Amino acid sequence: MSSSEELTGFPLFDRLTVAQRALVAGVAREVTFTAGTRLFDEGQLASGCWLIRAGQVALGTAVPGRGQVVVHTVGPGDVLGWSWLVPPHRWHFSAAATGAVRAVQLETTQLLALADGDPALGYPLALGLFEVLLGRLQNTRSRLLDLYGSPRER
Repeated sequence: MSSSEELTGFPLFDRLTVAQRALVAGVAREVTFTAGTRLFDEGQLASGCWLIRAGQVALGTAVPGRGQVVVHTVGPGDVLGWSWLVPPHRWHFSAAATGAVRAVQLETTQLLALADGDPALGYPLALGLFEVLLGRLQNTRSRLLDLYGSPRER
């Protein structure tokens, strides 16, 4: 990717300097997926991080007796994939495009090398990823409260 413009609009990169964004843009490329394309499967070695520009990706998990169950859907403006950052580097969910998807894919092996080599880049990047994770957890919490809230509150 030639410039850091494709990273614009993703708060994950807000703490990075212009030079740091350019380094990250150097390990990024535009990708597209057709409906039904599996980006990764639960339990596989995790690599890749996607900045969703258009379309949606369903995250699912295998539930005994029910098969694959969608637990969350990400769409435009969302970041998909952070398991590459945390040992044991395995996907905790499966991901599949629900329709046509346009995204920016970060080559996470190279991104991790950049972050390890320059803590001034790695630290704000890790904070950004944790903010994404916290937001996802808060959304999940809200959905669970809606689903399983006290019957007295209804």
